[in-house]
Amino acid sequence: MSASPIQQDRPADAIAGLLASLALFASLIGVAYRPARVIPFAILIALIATAMGGRHARLAATAVFVGGLCFIVGLALAVITDNPIF
Repeated sequence: MSASPIQQDRPADAIAGLLASLALFASLIGVAYRPARVIPFAILIALIATAMGGRHARLAATAVFVGGLCFIVGLALAVITDNPIF
């Protein structure tokens, strides 16, 4: 027989997906508002979601990458436009 067993989602999978999407949102908000204050916490949340693994592992890895990119872009924009970094 080639029947696959029923795979149930863990509650940690839902939490990891929620944390990853929260980290993406916070990283994008941090580009416009105080990047050195907001984005490191967003990256930390994305790393926690990555460590949880599960169904949303690619989303969490994307959140880490986008967080790093937003940190660089946010700091560059803040310096260029003379806005506060902290």
